Amino acid sequence: MTQIQLKNKLSTIFNILIVSDKFANSPDFLFPKNVSDYIEHELKKEDKKSVSLNYLGRYISVLIVDSKGDINSLKEKTRKHSATVTDALNALKAKEVFVYNQTKLPALSIAAAEGLGLANYQFNHHVTSKKKQVNTLKTITIVHPTLKADAINELNIIIDATSKARDLVNEPVNILNATDLANAFKNMGKNAGFNVDILNKSKIKNLKMGGLLAVNAGSVDEPTFSIMEYKPKNAKNKNPYVLVGKGVVYDTGGLSLKPTPNSMDLMKCDMAGAAAVGCAMYAIAKAKLNIHVIGLVPATDNRPGFNAFAPGDIITMMDGTTVEMLNSDAEGRMILADALHYAKRYKPELTIDLATLTGAAAAAIGSFGIVGMGTAKQKQKEKLYTSGFNVHERIAEFPFWEEYDELIKSDIADQKNLGGPYGGAITAGKFLAKYTDYPYYHLDIAGPAFVTAKDSYRGKGGTGYGVRLLFDFFKNL
Repeated sequence: MTQIQLKNKLSTIFNILIVSDKFANSPDFLFPKNVSDYIEHELKKEDKKSVSLNYLGRYISVLIVDSKGDINSLKEKTRKHSATVTDALNALKAKEVFVYNQTKLPALSIAAAEGLGLANYQFNHHVTSKKKQVNTLKTITIVHPTLKADAINELNIIIDATSKARDLVNEPVNILNATDLANAFKNMGKNAGFNVDILNKSKIKNLKMGGLLAVNAGSVDEPTFSIMEYKPKNAKNKNPYVLVGKGVVYDTGGLSLKPTPNSMDLMKCDMAGAAAVGCAMYAIAKAKLNIHVIGLVPATDNRPGFNAFAPGDIITMMDGTTVEMLNSDAEGRMILADALHYAKRYKPELTIDLATLTGAAAAAIGSFGIVGMGTAKQKQKEKLYTSGFNVHERIAEFPFWEEYDELIKSDIADQKNLGGPYGGAITAGKFLAKYTDYPYYHLDIAGPAFVTAKDSYRGKGGTGYGVRLLFDFFKNL
């Protein structure tokens, strides 16, 4: 993993990324006159906001920003430009880059290093070819007089946790089944200092988690239910915050079988919510935030084998209510419902679930953000929205009107798991809310959790969406 470090001044001849609101050459840069003249000439061109060059094997990039603009937009612009710098550095087989900030906004130094580090992620450990491309960038050095070591340590943790989430999402089900996912959380708990208790199928049966067991009925692999807890002695909150992540490690759609192209072939990513929760727990514990947080992950694959649950089945959930199961591809809400009911025992301050839950959410806003809804208090929502803008994992709130409850009423059970052709993301959220009696917010990350083409510093494949959002939310409580 790329390491980020902090120094007070530049040293030796180096690769450099300069963020500036008005570029000014400095003797510290050690630029030959022809280089500084070229940069200044290029930046005078109309609408020219950046210039990059390779000078005798030394990579130099300058990004011009309007420091009076919206800070979150400036951070995102900086992250995205930094991602292009990472690509160039790796093409040059460079090992180190310096970040130099000429603005009065320290946050842009952090954003630049974050963009560089996240863009350097690779998932290639299953490639055995001798021609395997391995990124060479190892060290990012921020040069800044006022930034503190704590901020750099936190940034390293965030990049590490996001990379871990990407790894989990990118692993196929023959490498990462429900038990493997639970064990990955167990290892993270040992590393970062939080408790992990893994319930096996027998214990899940004892709890009567009918939703999780129904989805698992078509699989040869057993389900798991992971309970993660981080409780520091100085926790600010009396009641815990609870995070719930959808852990469908592979989704065929069950008997309601998905088509393969651009659908089932991508469904190793259907546990991205679980990855976000586990890796957010890792980051929170690693950074020693003084917040009591519990993470719950119901996990299984969804297959059409054995005694797979069938459209029309009546499922008795953990809370004793019944569900008319009309589509086995609406399975995520079935396993999340049991976890949300389980969360009641904690009397949570707030419960947040993350799930790649509906194609309707992705259809509504694409891969540009998260669909959110729920019963959380307005102040809690606003803090989530603020964090979304801080890290550019923005939340688009959907209505949660009572009329949507009508769409999931069943004639023969307490509710059905399908709401019809309209408002699919909302009816899924409404289904889940039936299992809560506490402030609750649902985050549908179906759009941005996995991308099929490279997306700047988010890369290609698993993006780790949700980890940075949750960390920022808890850090700023």
